[in-house]
Amino acid sequence: MKSNDKTIQFIQVTPEQLQETIIEGVKSQLEELKKHFEPKEPTEYLTRSEVSELLRIDESTIYNWRKKKTITAYQIGGRVYYKRKEIENAMEKLQ
Repeated sequence: MKSNDKTIQFIQVTPEQLQETIIEGVKSQLEELKKHFEPKEPTEYLTRSEVSELLRIDESTIYNWRKKKTITAYQIGGRVYYKRKEIENAMEKLQ
């Protein structure tokens, strides 16, 4: 036996008691995981016309913002898309 192997002996423990102990341990670990778990939202991509509708602005404004690097655009093939979350994050709070 290697020196880093761990052996556990169960004395006077029924299989049911062992099973219950394991289940309780797993439950507590799952509860702890749930506290810190945030499901990842899938990225929503918008076209220029969808961004235009969302912000109620002209499509040329979106084009100009892209050229000024106010917002970031992504291209797949010949199509240009914008990430909804990035569009929402580009909004600045007025003081």
